[in-house]
Amino acid sequence: MTVENYENVVIGSGEGGKYLAWHLSQSGQQVAVIERRWIGGSCPNVNCLPSKNEIWSAKVAYLSQHASTFGVAPTKPPSDMEAVQERKRRMVQGLIATNLEHYKSSSTELVMGEAKFVGPKTLAVQLNDGGTRTLKAERIFLNLGTHASIPPVPGLAEARPLTNIELLQLDRIPEHLIVLGGGYVGLEFAQAFRRFGSRVTILHRGSQLLTNQDADIAGSLLETLLKEEIEVIAVSETLRVAGTSGSSVTLRVKTDAGETTVAGSDILVATGRAPNTTSIGLEIAGVQLTEQGYVKVDDRLQTTAAGIWAIGECAGSPQFTHISYDDFRVIRDNLAGIDRTTAGRLVPSCLFTDPPVSQIGLTEEEARRRGIPVRVTKLPMAAVLRTRTLDESHGFMKALLEVGGDCILGFSMIGPEAGEVMAIVQVAMLAGLPYTTLRDATFTHPTMAEGLVFLFSEVEPRR
Repeated sequence: MTVENYENVVIGSGEGGKYLAWHLSQSGQQVAVIERRWIGGSCPNVNCLPSKNEIWSAKVAYLSQHASTFGVAPTKPPSDMEAVQERKRRMVQGLIATNLEHYKSSSTELVMGEAKFVGPKTLAVQLNDGGTRTLKAERIFLNLGTHASIPPVPGLAEARPLTNIELLQLDRIPEHLIVLGGGYVGLEFAQAFRRFGSRVTILHRGSQLLTNQDADIAGSLLETLLKEEIEVIAVSETLRVAGTSGSSVTLRVKTDAGETTVAGSDILVATGRAPNTTSIGLEIAGVQLTEQGYVKVDDRLQTTAAGIWAIGECAGSPQFTHISYDDFRVIRDNLAGIDRTTAGRLVPSCLFTDPPVSQIGLTEEEARRRGIPVRVTKLPMAAVLRTRTLDESHGFMKALLEVGGDCILGFSMIGPEAGEVMAIVQVAMLAGLPYTTLRDATFTHPTMAEGLVFLFSEVEPRR
């Protein structure tokens, strides 16, 4: 067995891993990246970007069907999912090509295969095109990612349900899509495929969609979904499943009103994700896991094994591409002797429904749970004149302020361009600016950002 020695090996080519690899290579170090399948990670291939690509196609379909609202003759042809898929594939192919160019220009070696620890800092790689290689590195970075988990419901796995990966490959419109889960993935796809022409039913275990959001945000989004004739069955437990997804399925469901049967053509499972930390031999490397199966790390993303770090979702970091990128920066800076940690970082999020939902910092519910007193200010989107020009005035924006000062502790919004507006508030929070800075700013009229002036003008002066 020939052992190849490297300075650095990154397992997984997701966001944080690939940027770290390219950075180290450009710094003159020897780096190999081992990737099983998705060049560039799941985000450009089967998650963030392709899903938002299809969501925008669904938005266009929706606008074409409601064009009379804008004084334009409406059209209601069935959505051409083959054309939707082709548009998405062109984008994905372009993203893969861009990633490959970065590997080439940075002189980073990309090894396509599956890695497994066979000794401390030693990996056996089963190559995709046949054969094996054994790599040993001074430093190893785990960028393993997560996968959609299938709940242990009798008959569910046998029904061969869709996950986000398979749904994004569909070139047909499901007659009746049953979505298990009322979180980010489930809600985005539920609305998109309803707009493409599917009947859609959402089955959610909890009493509230978007469990981590405030009830008023979740309630406002629910209003939108119901208006678009999406059926939502909350506080539901799927007891058993029969049939085959893609043909015909029936689900026996327990609700507060008793048991009922839900029948459809396809099932999408969007009930959560599990880390890709099994069957890789982490115990051989001395890498410990948490009870939930994530890699145990400190606030500098170092594992329990010397010379091994973890990045992104497998390390239990919030499951967002932008957080994986920030994990890269934490590791990069610490390797350079700059003290940087994950502790206390602001984590922005955006749900890309229509209207989108954004949030950063504290929610009202979290403030209550932690016993943090706050002042709350709220503004309906109809008060932001830009929404009148778009005929999209549903929703509101809300901010939480400290009681003993004027710092912004949290911000939430459901409304057009929610993610972009949130970014402005995020910068103010990072800079420690008082809310009065945004209240007194001069924003362009008419824009969504202008609404921040009126939101913070509603704040009563601090006593």
